[in-house]
Amino acid sequence: MALDHDGIFKQLLSTFLVEFLDLFAPDILALLDPDTLTMLAPESFVDLLDPDRRTADLVVQAQGREGVATFLLHLEHQAQRDAQLPRRMFRYFARFYDRYDQPIYPIALCSYPSPRRLAPDRHQVTLGTHEVLRFQYLMIQLNQLDWRTYLRSTNPLAAALMARMRIAREERWQVKAACLRMLAGFSVTAAQRRMLAAFVSIYLPLNVEETRRFEAEVATWQTPIQEAVVELITEWELKGREEGREEGREEGRQEERQALILRLLERKVGRLSEVTMREVLALTPEQLLTLSEALLEFGPLSDLTDWLVQQKSDA
Repeated sequence: MALDHDGIFKQLLSTFLVEFLDLFAPDILALLDPDTLTMLAPESFVDLLDPDRRTADLVVQAQGREGVATFLLHLEHQAQRDAQLPRRMFRYFARFYDRYDQPIYPIALCSYPSPRRLAPDRHQVTLGTHEVLRFQYLMIQLNQLDWRTYLRSTNPLAAALMARMRIAREERWQVKAACLRMLAGFSVTAAQRRMLAAFVSIYLPLNVEETRRFEAEVATWQTPIQEAVVELITEWELKGREEGREEGREEGRQEERQALILRLLERKVGRLSEVTMREVLALTPEQLLTLSEALLEFGPLSDLTDWLVQQKSDA
């Protein structure tokens, strides 16, 4: 959903940085002492970043083991495809290297659901037959990863990131059930567990039928696991689940979805008019789910109004 994706990932990766390296860069993790990892204050390097990226990147200082020099990790998150990413990764590398005079290990994490074509992992400059520059970084593209590969992982971050990996539409409820079941069994703090579960709920909202299947699956689990998973489900998904008619339960869910979508839209495209708000509130649960995915690509308010017009024409 179109929350502050960079902010969400930055908080998650700051908390689970060692787990991130263990999952995607174990060779780098082996070179450093995890106890020495230090997040550099953004104020110390913000002038090196592009104006629209000044709160997105993580720069971490690490002390190497066994004589390996101190070095920096630069982690760039991309919530949308950006054709300029390779050049920007090199530009940042050069600026960090010049300022800190330390080796830099660059990592790009792409979390967008589409497009699924392979993102580049290098920036090259050639002149005639001469290769002037060949700069390569670690590319982690979540939509290239199969969520089933991580089902037996003991890494809590993997259980959360499964929600952003390659998932068929009909598998969404299965992935959410698998993620939360895994999280219920990990030895992490209550706050960390809530953070990971919130991440899963944000990126795997379910429609009515998917919710029915998810709940039916959870009902087959042993009671302690059921109870642990229920505690992890976010507040807006729990509303309306008290005993009563299904209509009343779904009404509660729909109201929460509407309120959440309106908040996200205002953060993404700006203040909404009363007319636009009424149009959003009139959407079906399925249309709201589609909107939550579509607004990832919204820019100005006109993108939302065009989308709403298209929904009317498709009706």
